[in-house]
Amino acid sequence: MIYIQLFMAFFVSNILGYGGGPASIPLIQKEVVDHYHWLTVKEFSEMLAIGNALPGPIATKMAGFIGYQQAGILGSVIALFATIAPSVLLLVILLRILFKYKDSPNVKKMTNYIRPVIAILLGLMAYEFFMNSYGDSGIWQTLFLVAASFVLLEKLRVHPAFVIVGALVYGAVFLA
Repeated sequence: MIYIQLFMAFFVSNILGYGGGPASIPLIQKEVVDHYHWLTVKEFSEMLAIGNALPGPIATKMAGFIGYQQAGILGSVIALFATIAPSVLLLVILLRILFKYKDSPNVKKMTNYIRPVIAILLGLMAYEFFMNSYGDSGIWQTLFLVAASFVLLEKLRVHPAFVIVGALVYGAVFLA
């Protein structure tokens, strides 16, 4: 039963997650945190942070980790396959249609309508992470990390992986 649940959680999340990793992350969170209760919001946010520091697509790293955690190597393989299966299906079945209509004004409108929905889903996920962080670490620690991350990422143009590692070290030293 766990194998079917793993497949469905990642297949549905990734077939509905138009646009790749950033679009599918809130859907994956909904499945693994809210629906199946495999992870808490805190565990999901920590996994997401570590996964973002590693190279490669985030959705496949999340699928591999959660699949392994829930059902070992076979669970990892099933979750990973379910993550890439929608893309494979779309490439094999719909590639010709997409190339035929790629310059259609209706397709461009559809893409423009989907972007705000993705932005709202990512915003809601960020809000949940912030509230979870605030509850665990306190307002001053959270605001410090938000401000420091903003300065490092936007003003000093530090690579996000270094900011994530820095936040992990800060948490280990000052919040342990």
